[in-house]
Amino acid sequence: MNKVLNLSSSPHVRDSITTSEIMRDVCIALLPTTIYGCIQFGVHALFVVIFSTLFAVLAEYCYEKAMKLPITIGDYSAAVTGLLIGLNCPPSIPIWIPCLGSVFAIIVVKQLYGGLGHNFMNPALAARCFLLLSFASKMTTWTVPGVDTMGGATPLAYLKASPDHTANLLALVFGRVPGTIGEVSKICILIGAIYLIIRDVISPKIPFIYIATVAIFVAIFGGRGFDLYYICSEIFGGGLMFGAFFMATDYVTSPITPKGQVIYAIILGVITGLFRLFGGSAEGVSYAIILTNIIVPTINKKTIPVAFGKEGAKK
Repeated sequence: MNKVLNLSSSPHVRDSITTSEIMRDVCIALLPTTIYGCIQFGVHALFVVIFSTLFAVLAEYCYEKAMKLPITIGDYSAAVTGLLIGLNCPPSIPIWIPCLGSVFAIIVVKQLYGGLGHNFMNPALAARCFLLLSFASKMTTWTVPGVDTMGGATPLAYLKASPDHTANLLALVFGRVPGTIGEVSKICILIGAIYLIIRDVISPKIPFIYIATVAIFVAIFGGRGFDLYYICSEIFGGGLMFGAFFMATDYVTSPITPKGQVIYAIILGVITGLFRLFGGSAEGVSYAIILTNIIVPTINKKTIPVAFGKEGAKK
């Protein structure tokens, strides 16, 4: 009796978890901050999130249909990308702008490079940077929570503009501040992050080292010494925590080696600190992540563990 043998390279490690299950968990983890953002900023914010997600899924379906490729919208990866784009937008933004960002993310950043697993940078963050460059005023117009008006600045902008300014930490933690739809409530972000860690979808290594590096950088170069209140304001302000847990941990665009993940997180923290303290903007998370995504292949290559018995040959 002939037996068919499947030959493949080692290691032969298999896991029952699927891409759709991972992406579904990410969607669930994003629900607390999505719900909070929509409640705080109103029905327009809800429409921004819904339509950015819808257009991401439609863009993937239409592209794959036109190119006669397998339809992959069932793996939820396009939905996650669209959801992240909506959550990375100001609540008052015209709805067509995040929709354009979703189409750009799916077709230009993801599909043209071969689809899921082949993109060299995070599609949602690439789309956010594209929108920031193309529609700067719309992407930096903030809604003041509890007030039906536009205007004001984010807490990070105040910190950068005035060396003596201090932020309201309770407002930062609970999200009663201007900002993008998904980044304001740190409590909701942490709830989602804990869910992903418990579900073993992400490791806390990258986000914790990333955040710690930013804290150390700010303490050394922020000009206020080891001012714990100021350091916490930088950590809880802006999109640092949202980016650290939901985008810096992206499987495709983050290192696969343990040592590489540490190096990656430290580089992320340093670049974010440079942008925040010495750049023209008070933020910096989005640009830091996509720039570091570009060097991930090099990080992986340089940190591959030496095979057992090959250390002498390497030397």
